[in-house]
Amino acid sequence: MADRPPLPPFTHETAAQKVQAAEDAWNTRDPHKVSLAYSEDSVWRNRDTFVTGRAEIVELLTAKWARELEYALRKDLWAFDGNRIAVRFQYECRDADGQWWRSYGNELWEFDEHGLMTRREASINDVPIEEKKRRIFGPRPENERGLTFPVR
Repeated sequence: MADRPPLPPFTHETAAQKVQAAEDAWNTRDPHKVSLAYSEDSVWRNRDTFVTGRAEIVELLTAKWARELEYALRKDLWAFDGNRIAVRFQYECRDADGQWWRSYGNELWEFDEHGLMTRREASINDVPIEEKKRRIFGPRPENERGLTFPVR
């Protein structure tokens, strides 16, 4: 099994790198690419859905991005300790009817010694927004990396 650096135990710098790498991967909207950051038996709670393993992760993400159009995400490091990282995030997308949404969430991550995520728990709230209120447009620009994304 190949390592997926940075590896735990995390420092502030390596935890921030892990968070940015996750943001970058999710912004590709490529379920297969995203799934490679997780262990083969990774366990997720995503809202009210529970999945186990990469195949189920790919299935969940494929369905997610089929309904969450023009998805763009920002993640911020909240806390870390040893092999765990807490993240807060926001993303925006529109549905098939053209309604824009901003989703706010918190994630708890746990990693194995190879740097693969073995557990992800996400709590997410959705807020309808007008298109003119959007703030997230595609992947984070280089000059915004490392900056905390404002709540409002």
